[in-house]
Amino acid sequence: MKIALVGVGPGRIGLTAEQRPKPLRPALLTVAAILLIAAASLAIVRFVSPHATLRIAEGLPGSPAHRLIDSFAATLSQQHPRLVVKPVATPDLTASAQAIETHKADLAIIRSDAAVPANGATIAILRRDVVAIVTPAKSPIEKIPDLAGKTIGLVEGPLQAYNSAALDVILSFYDIPAQSVRRVVLPLDEIGHAVADKRIGAALAIGPIGPGEVVDVVAAIKAATRGAPKILAVDEADAINKRFPAFESIDVPAGAFKGRPPTPDDTVTALAVTYRLAAPNSMFDIVAGAIAQSLFTAKTRLMQVSPLAAQIEAPDTDDKNPILPVHPGVASYLENGEQSFFDKFQDYFYMGGMALSAVGSVIALAISRFSRRKSHEEMARIDRLIGVADEALRTRDLGQLEKLETELDGIVAWFVRTNSGAEGGAFSVGLAHARYAIDRQQRSILREGGKGSAQAPGDDGGSAPRRETEPPSALAG
Repeated sequence: MKIALVGVGPGRIGLTAEQRPKPLRPALLTVAAILLIAAASLAIVRFVSPHATLRIAEGLPGSPAHRLIDSFAATLSQQHPRLVVKPVATPDLTASAQAIETHKADLAIIRSDAAVPANGATIAILRRDVVAIVTPAKSPIEKIPDLAGKTIGLVEGPLQAYNSAALDVILSFYDIPAQSVRRVVLPLDEIGHAVADKRIGAALAIGPIGPGEVVDVVAAIKAATRGAPKILAVDEADAINKRFPAFESIDVPAGAFKGRPPTPDDTVTALAVTYRLAAPNSMFDIVAGAIAQSLFTAKTRLMQVSPLAAQIEAPDTDDKNPILPVHPGVASYLENGEQSFFDKFQDYFYMGGMALSAVGSVIALAISRFSRRKSHEEMARIDRLIGVADEALRTRDLGQLEKLETELDGIVAWFVRTNSGAEGGAFSVGLAHARYAIDRQQRSILREGGKGSAQAPGDDGGSAPRRETEPPSALAG
């Protein structure tokens, strides 16, 4: 509180507080700060939430998996505008697996027999690729063990090393040394000629049932030789699966890779590897379930971009395969059909906004009531200042004036405590008026040289000095 009395006396009272604009009171500043914080918080929540960022390992550029991931990322962005999909460049399957293990990516396409991340969990099965060993029509190779001492052709491409490693695993089951089977890597258009020229006795192709590598190899061998190529049966597929869980047993129907003449000519049991959309097992269950839901509902749209999307399927929740087990969040979604994470997050967003609004309203109401109560109390003190001035002008008792001055000091002390750093306009005027009245009456009594009487001036028929009722010039001005 800043109060300056200039020329205290009957003539003038000047208040410097009246000459400057008043700062906001603490209560108003508090309300303004709370409202500003609430508005900023709501703005942040509005523009940042519900929000999630998914980092997806894209794999080899130009590959079918890369195109599928790009299409799925675009679909996710359309379905959930506040979902940010961030691509993570990975040159091969090994790098994709490492991105999951090191948490540099939240999603990646993983092949079950190639560089599987230790912390990986299955979101969805994208497709099953048959491990097909293709031979010409009249080949002496009829079983896997017959490959010992032979030369097998591999299709040149980014997966040739992984395919060769898969062959090593299969040969190990039959106790066939890997080095006893020679490999030749050839472009696809040379595979058929190499078989016809007997440079290779068979070709290894790993691809889906439908358009893909196996169909292309079968067509190349058929075009270069007479008769329909064959697919070697793997009667021990279930046993291989028990020992090497990365491989599954699959029944390949007749004509799966060539319809006329059919290849194979009858249903054949073979091995398959799976391509899976995988995530770290530390991913929140509700997030994993939401991603699976988005993928399955977008399957039809993805098929328009990549025919391979037709093979997308939900994983078996009862599958206990230790290789890329089903993520618990996906299993929960498949069994219970839980609400999407993004939908729940949206609900949380609105519920949080309502709660924040309610809390803000309660705080504002409490501050408003406190301010009104404080305002009433301040007005009562101002009224009392006027009353002190009136009593001071009526009394002729110095003792009573001292009591009034003590009361005046108490009111000033209250104002300083409750209005730290503030300047009071009406209060300053009332205080100046009361102080002037007390000082004036004390001087009047002292000039008469005595204590005086308690009666009001003018009650003795004019013996007491006349009371000045006109306001001081500073107040009048």
